[in-house]
Amino acid sequence: MANVIAQIEKPTLVMVHNKTLAMQLYGELKTFFPENRVEYFVSYFDFYQPEAYLPTSDIYIDKNSKINQEIEMLRLSTLNALSTRKDVIVVASVAAIYGAQDPEQYKESFFELKKDTKINRQDLLHRLVVIGYQRNNLDLFGNEIEEIAKVDNLNEAQRLEQRTNNDLENLREFGICNGIENYARFLEKRNPGEAPYTLLDFFPQDFLTIIDESHMTLPQIRGMYNTDRSRKETLVKYGFRLPSALDNRPLSFNEFTKRLNYIIYTSATPGDYELNLIKNEKHNFNQTVQQVIRPTGLLDPTIEIKPSLNQINDIIEQIKIRAKNQERVFITTLTIRMAEELTAYLQEQKIKVAYLHNELKTLERTKVLLDLRKGVYDAIVGINLLREGLDVPEVSLICILDADKSGFLRNTRSLVQTIGRAARNVHGHVILYADNMSLAMKEAIEETQRRRQIQIAYNKKHNITPVNVKKSLSEIISIKELDVDLKKLRASKGKEKLTAKNKIISELRVEMLEAAKALNFEKAAALRDLILSIESEDNK
Repeated sequence: MANVIAQIEKPTLVMVHNKTLAMQLYGELKTFFPENRVEYFVSYFDFYQPEAYLPTSDIYIDKNSKINQEIEMLRLSTLNALSTRKDVIVVASVAAIYGAQDPEQYKESFFELKKDTKINRQDLLHRLVVIGYQRNNLDLFGNEIEEIAKVDNLNEAQRLEQRTNNDLENLREFGICNGIENYARFLEKRNPGEAPYTLLDFFPQDFLTIIDESHMTLPQIRGMYNTDRSRKETLVKYGFRLPSALDNRPLSFNEFTKRLNYIIYTSATPGDYELNLIKNEKHNFNQTVQQVIRPTGLLDPTIEIKPSLNQINDIIEQIKIRAKNQERVFITTLTIRMAEELTAYLQEQKIKVAYLHNELKTLERTKVLLDLRKGVYDAIVGINLLREGLDVPEVSLICILDADKSGFLRNTRSLVQTIGRAARNVHGHVILYADNMSLAMKEAIEETQRRRQIQIAYNKKHNITPVNVKKSLSEIISIKELDVDLKKLRASKGKEKLTAKNKIISELRVEMLEAAKALNFEKAAALRDLILSIESEDNK
């Protein structure tokens, strides 16, 4: 990816499907391009509850959010870089398709000050005033209750009229109102249905776009518009918002693709959309590049198919064999119930095992993974073990139960991704427990074997001996190092609990900032998630 960006020499947008992956790429690209402006553009909300109305229960949910000031500054840095330079690389999440300012108006709202520039003080102050800077005294209104009013139920028309008039009054008096983004169509003089300005409008026309993990990122981009539209239509229908709220939205998928000129899709398991582009003669997508070779020489794992009869006893024996060699095991099931029952049974058989499920908070999930690597556990049971952060080099065996069943978790792409989790260890092996050979199994096995043979031939030609990926335990956050004891925190109450929470959060914030300054964005992101997890603990 970095080599392509260097060769193309165009402003580049790299889109990924989550913040953590965006941070990892951001740190890596900053290392590769120290002289370029490498920027980071993701949602600046630490917490976001969108405005919504539930007609069946007559419940209105007001918008509630918490903005991360540091990420907001990084977003502004992105817009500034795109407005003033050409050598810009932006790593972004799907936040790139959400509304932003008109690029031309944005450029008028700032001016550059460079070292050694000569400027008159009066001229500087005048220019600051022109772009909206104000100097005001702070007014405090005291603690007196000014009014207690009874609020009657309003019908849709009354509610909409009252809210709109109140917003108009706030706009006249203060220049802003709550939910001002829902009037963006009027303020930006756009026509109904016209696409909003986004980050993409800040790029020149010939920019390069790289969609990383495209099989995940593209469906996410496609789903943003439909989800937003459904929620906004309910607000408009029941009189909570004017129809203009529908135009405060992300780009539709068609609008997004029309804004792209030079595109690279990267994925170990490309989706149907990308594959169809290659087949479609109308498009000039006639070049595909395979990047199968690993510099470490590591091979894709060997694969074995076993019948489901006595599969649990076989898994127990396999775990014991790996444990003797200080290796770990992933076991993936299809249902929550099966995962829970399997975990309980393995524990009864004195197997050191943990269940990694979606209800685990970030703090607890991090601890489970750390304990797996340390040897506290020999195996982890889960349903969807494709989630980011599960690249554990100690894992040499993956057991896939019900491998022949149909569905999302057992289609070709999911099987290839799951099998790939064992490709970080020289002894990587996968056992598919199945009574039939499904088409997805056949395709996944053939693709894995094809990649394995390519790597074997490369290793033989260049005399490479495969070696395990070295990943220090320090790369996973140590709960002890951070002095975080979740059980003790939950056991405390009242003021004692609040004091403990504040102390822990303060320590974590210091660690997070230090990690970010050191460009260790994976650790910084994990620390941020830990902070949010602890903040979500109730204060009772």
